Amino acid sequence: MSDIEAERVYIFDTTLRDGEQSPGCSMNLEEKLKIAALLDEMGVDIIEAGFPMASKGDFESVNAIAKIVKNATVCGLSRAIKRDIEVCAEAIEPAAHRRIHTFISTSPLHMKHKLQMDEDTVIEAIRESVSFANKFTDDVEWSAEDGSRTEDDFLCRAVETAINAGARTINIPDTVGYATPTDYSALITMLKNRVPNIDKAILSVHCHNDLGLAVANSLAGVNAGARQIECTINGIGERAGNAAMEEIIMAIRTRQNQYPYTNNIKTEMITKASRTLSKVTGFNVQPNKAIVGANAFAHESGIHQDGMLKHRGTYEIMTPESVGLTESNLVMGKHSGRHAFRAKLEDLGYTLGDNALNDAFARFKDLADQKKEIFDDDIIALMDDKSRIDNSHDIQFIDLVIHAGTDGPQTARISLSIDGKTSHAEASGNGPVDAMFKAIRDIYPHDDTDLLLYNVHAVTGGIDAQAEVTVRLQQNSHIVNGKGANVDTMIASAKAYVHALNKLSHIKHLAAANGEDEQPIYEVGP
Repeated sequence: MSDIEAERVYIFDTTLRDGEQSPGCSMNLEEKLKIAALLDEMGVDIIEAGFPMASKGDFESVNAIAKIVKNATVCGLSRAIKRDIEVCAEAIEPAAHRRIHTFISTSPLHMKHKLQMDEDTVIEAIRESVSFANKFTDDVEWSAEDGSRTEDDFLCRAVETAINAGARTINIPDTVGYATPTDYSALITMLKNRVPNIDKAILSVHCHNDLGLAVANSLAGVNAGARQIECTINGIGERAGNAAMEEIIMAIRTRQNQYPYTNNIKTEMITKASRTLSKVTGFNVQPNKAIVGANAFAHESGIHQDGMLKHRGTYEIMTPESVGLTESNLVMGKHSGRHAFRAKLEDLGYTLGDNALNDAFARFKDLADQKKEIFDDDIIALMDDKSRIDNSHDIQFIDLVIHAGTDGPQTARISLSIDGKTSHAEASGNGPVDAMFKAIRDIYPHDDTDLLLYNVHAVTGGIDAQAEVTVRLQQNSHIVNGKGANVDTMIASAKAYVHALNKLSHIKHLAAANGEDEQPIYEVGP
């Protein structure tokens, strides 16, 4: 590589593959296409769209993403199995730029207990799978699953074999989040020094966050010579998650003296990407999350506030605007007009036609009658809640009456529309939420479903704040999150529960349409 190329770091986003494997983070086709288009617009170099062999639904989503992505390389994951590779190649075929990402475990622990293969057999599998993948595209990535716990000599042998077989990118995953920055830097340095054909491939890092070191390990790997970083929006992923893209990108941008590399990411889109993914998955970002948390640019301490008033640089190492977080001077309230509302929506990234605008404006006026001041987050919650309702197909929330208090009993009467037919039920329980959820079960029986999480948070400050509720349900091996928002916490709770039920219903209908009886293959990957 030339000196200029060596300074370029490629961003490989695996939100739609590794990120979606996080329990409750499954997305439907429309949601995946939305995220893929956003990643492409942000400037991501490679989008890992999914694991096509996992299920018919996964194949179709990867294939659909391949058709709409304009600039990024569309990548599909496959095991070191010829049928996996064939299906992957078919799924990504419509893309302008295609990559097959194949992998196999290389650590002694994985080879013995997971693969039940010896070293020579694994080496042959690497040679065959990479060579076979090269028949479909000249852009092949190979990963050494559990690479950070692989013996050096064997890892060098495996990497050399993959490159000789045609791999252009070599990924060394810290699959279980075991490495430290010192370990990982030494590992990449060792490969750069010992693998004779390493100059023919780009080294990639893929770090999990089990010890909270995914971002630090990724940056250490880049400083040691890797030139591709695999990451996800908001750091979502299996177990403790993956390296967070926004943290990596802003670390490089803010600390150019330590990380003198370039990338194509439009940092001003980071906040939008984070919020969009949170909306799609139902996973809220913790308030103190770096870069995109609600408190990331908040200053409460009097000393900090005084310093900020004198010079922002006293306590901010980056500006909110650099990650797309802007404050509008346009205050919204019950007297705000349609034109001001349209301008606010456009400022927040929503572009609506006349009919949709009229509907949104009517809902905004209803909210303004209940709240004195309307903040940006209120409008976002309002729009997102409407989107969740529009995307529901089977069950619709109609109305709710709650009786609660110290005298008891706590009861709930709820009306739902199921496939266009309205039904009513009343139930009592240990509190209004329990009563309401029991009433929903009476209308729509789902005894095989467990409530894993019920979470309430205020969208904004103030006693009139909207409540945004997250409900996590598990049905057999499927885990989904539902969300709802309203100034009435009980109504928000009902909407969230119904949203989760609709997701489970969608999964069931999709499986039936595809003739799938078994759980998709998700327990694999770097």
